[in-house]
Amino acid sequence: MPEHKGADDDEDGPFGRPLFDDPSARALSRVGVVDVGSNSVRMVVFDGAARSPAYFYNEKIMCGLGKGLAETGRLNPQGRIRALAALKRFALLADGMGISPLTVVATAATREAEDGPEFQADVLRETGMRLWVIDGDEEARLSAQGVLLGWPDAKGIVCDIGGNSMELARIGNGRVGKRVSTPLGPFRLQQIKGDAAVRQAHIAKVLKAAQADLQSEGERIYLVGGSWRVIARLDMERRNYPLTVLHEYRMTPKGLTDTLDWLAVADLAVLRGRTGTSSERMELVPLACEVLRELVRMLKPSEIDVSAYGIREGLLYEQMPERLRARDPLIEAARMTELTQSRIPGFGKKLFEFLEPLFPEVGKERLRLIKTACLLHDTTWRAHPDYRAEACFDNATRANLGGLDHPGRVFLGLALLHRYKNSRAGSRLEPMFRLLSEDEVQEAEVLGKAMRFGAMFSIGNPAKAGALHWNPKKLLLTLELTPAGEGLFGEVAQARFASLAQAMKAQTAVTKAA
Repeated sequence: MPEHKGADDDEDGPFGRPLFDDPSARALSRVGVVDVGSNSVRMVVFDGAARSPAYFYNEKIMCGLGKGLAETGRLNPQGRIRALAALKRFALLADGMGISPLTVVATAATREAEDGPEFQADVLRETGMRLWVIDGDEEARLSAQGVLLGWPDAKGIVCDIGGNSMELARIGNGRVGKRVSTPLGPFRLQQIKGDAAVRQAHIAKVLKAAQADLQSEGERIYLVGGSWRVIARLDMERRNYPLTVLHEYRMTPKGLTDTLDWLAVADLAVLRGRTGTSSERMELVPLACEVLRELVRMLKPSEIDVSAYGIREGLLYEQMPERLRARDPLIEAARMTELTQSRIPGFGKKLFEFLEPLFPEVGKERLRLIKTACLLHDTTWRAHPDYRAEACFDNATRANLGGLDHPGRVFLGLALLHRYKNSRAGSRLEPMFRLLSEDEVQEAEVLGKAMRFGAMFSIGNPAKAGALHWNPKKLLLTLELTPAGEGLFGEVAQARFASLAQAMKAQTAVTKAA
């Protein structure tokens, strides 16, 4: 096997080797991390803008390393074999990608098993990679930092469930606070003798002690972990929810409780087929449901949100300097997409500045989405013209983006759809439009048609061709043309300007700059 060195030679552990010596220079580099959990072993390679990286490679093996640990005190024998084989493969893949060394961390199963040190030695001997075993407090901190990577304003309690443990952490103001590690993973609960009532009493006792430390009631809960994600996907199935993106999917306590009641009597085999869930993961869902039900009952959350980011993203966040953490992950991702996929990188900022007078009273969050749309307005130009509008929508709604809730995804997607297409009538995407209010749909159409006009009015810089003025009281949209702009305001530009005015329910005026 290839010899990996670097992280395993550093006395400071997995965080001793800085990933971002120079954040600017590292902006395009690839970083590989491996999470050896109680249930799965996963390798993720991040690529692109450091603050909002893309997932260049993502592979997971459901090894069940911690299955039976509570009963035997040892790692699952078959799980050890599968995990070691996976890690050998990951080491070879890393060398093939030119990203060695990988940062490899192990959680509850390896730290609690009596043969955990032996497994670590096997991994080092067979792969050359040092397996860094972190304690429950550190696991909770890294998972919470993963949530902060994609959700900078997150505030509440992070609940990360694995196979053998469940970690809870308080987050707010970009920081991780109090942490608690509990033995409430499904593999642990499988070893409890007795029926559901016995398990419920045990779960309640453990959570009561955790609650005494966290003092949480009525806050938002952020769910991290595969079992939670399956439950959220099943909640979507029950609700016939139109957008099956798990990150920032939000549930009410009542709605989630209804889903837990539904799952208690549902045919999970049928649901597994409908949702594409693995049998290994679905096997743990009933026990995870019991924990989640008690968690909701005891913490009385205001809302339950799903985070697709966790410990692996937390490892990345750990290395970021403060000035990098302070950046908006959505804007950073949009900038990187524009840089690599648009025809004229840098035009998005000019387009935003040209269109900004149309939105004088919008809030900070809406302005953020407008800026994102302008950065992304030309990033699907290679798609076939007949499908370009829907490709825009799909890219916005289904991309792995942080800092973007589901209504925000649909708003962004609809605006980009109208950047290429006047009408949305009869679209296969209509079920998703119901995540927006009628006013929001109208706002997205106006933004899209504004981009449709501005993007072709002047290829270099629309501000040099003219300026837009909006008088909301008079409902008057004015285009003030410069001498250079007079020749650019041809028939197609005029038609698109008229279409924008129609969407705004406005009268138009075209004037010449003094």
